[in-house]
Amino acid sequence: MTKKKSGSSSGIVYSTDPNFSYPQEEHEEQATLPPAQQQLKVTLDKKQRAGKTVTVIAGYIGMDSDLEKLGKDLKTKCGTGGSVKDGIILIQGDYKDKIVKWLLDWGYKAK
Repeated sequence: MTKKKSGSSSGIVYSTDPNFSYPQEEHEEQATLPPAQQQLKVTLDKKQRAGKTVTVIAGYIGMDSDLEKLGKDLKTKCGTGGSVKDGIILIQGDYKDKIVKWLLDWGYKAK
């Protein structure tokens, strides 16, 4: 069985056109919405984490750098570790009530 190479060739293998260039995929980051327009959902998760509880913050709309900053602020407030990946903030431990309170204080809409 052969592995399919994932590249930006979009199915084009060869072109005889000397001025041909592969079409570039544009990944446009969405502008960060103000906190009052954000709808964040805070949940607890234990699945595939060896039974450890993780607080998950999802629904953030904006640039990755702003999401990283929010994740860092929440990790600092909780005094624990965590990560930010795929548009989701993961905080180690059960901090759901505290995080919802802090997000509401900072002007976000959180459930």
